[in-house]
Amino acid sequence: MSIRFGIIGFGFMGHVHEEMITTQVEGAEVTAICDIIEERMNDAITENVKKFTNADELLAQDDVDVVLIVVPNHLHKKMVIKAAQAGKNIICEKPVAMSVKELDEMIAETDRYGVKFTVHQQRRFDQDFRMAKAIYDNKAVGDVYTIKSSLYGFNGNMHDWHVYKKYGGGMLYDWGVHLIDQILFMIDSKLVSLYADVRNVINDEVDDYFKVIMKFENGITSEIELGTYYLADKQKWFERHWFIGGNTGSAYLDGFEPDGKIVRTTRLLKSVPGKIAMTKSGPTRSFGPPPADVLYTEELPKVNTKHIDFFTNYVNAYHGNGEFLVKISEVKKVLSLMEAIWTSAETGNLIRFE
Repeated sequence: MSIRFGIIGFGFMGHVHEEMITTQVEGAEVTAICDIIEERMNDAITENVKKFTNADELLAQDDVDVVLIVVPNHLHKKMVIKAAQAGKNIICEKPVAMSVKELDEMIAETDRYGVKFTVHQQRRFDQDFRMAKAIYDNKAVGDVYTIKSSLYGFNGNMHDWHVYKKYGGGMLYDWGVHLIDQILFMIDSKLVSLYADVRNVINDEVDDYFKVIMKFENGITSEIELGTYYLADKQKWFERHWFIGGNTGSAYLDGFEPDGKIVRTTRLLKSVPGKIAMTKSGPTRSFGPPPADVLYTEELPKVNTKHIDFFTNYVNAYHGNGEFLVKISEVKKVLSLMEAIWTSAETGNLIRFE
């Protein structure tokens, strides 16, 4: 039987969900949409879809099995609880809540009413992330010691309600959730410590830059950096970047559909050569240019992934064929980490975890 979706919040992501479910997801359909601004629903593509300006009216519909909650961040808790009390299964946009305390209240209600509850973390299916994860999982560069994940832009400004703190705006609650979730989903080890720098560079109310350094029990140090106001006159400086360093090679990935390589050496230098190399930065031995036959490259691993895979997994798990990929325990861990990030940034202290 087809899963019948209702969408609460028909802004940008609401439209994305409707288009994807209606045109690409097998075993699913959109039967109702809701937005407080009626005009936003005028361009809905689903034939005969019901339209509401009051969420309670959508939640009262018998032909809605699952509610997609796509409202501003500060309203997630309220809407999740309303949906649970109406007996609707729930997919909530990220961040699922503004705090661990809020999420605990949401979990209590979804458990009480026995509804399915997960979070739309579709960037677990990003091509660049899946390639990076394949390199890590397959030990393609040996024992990894460092992973750097970065995202840079030049525009600086955010949009709509994202520029207001009271609505849950800012980049940590936006892209930060995804970047943190990716690292925790990739690295299969306990987090030992964290240090963070969070800044308002050109936005008065909300953060537009952050750097988070995480140390894991297995010896990996991970660095996440995002800046919305990184200015450079070359396109490759912008967008998405990964660097993965291991004891048998390194890997770099540039872009969401990444260019990059795995880089290896034909041999390790047993000792620093006696001859000093003259470079543009001056004389050096350790950081001079490598001999022509030392470095070689391999192609990045191939992956087959797309954002629709989130809904494919959801449909299968909904019918009992496997588990939801995004588990509430995992998003709770991300929220806990975000609270530690705020604390570290405010105090300037390293946060240690038991």
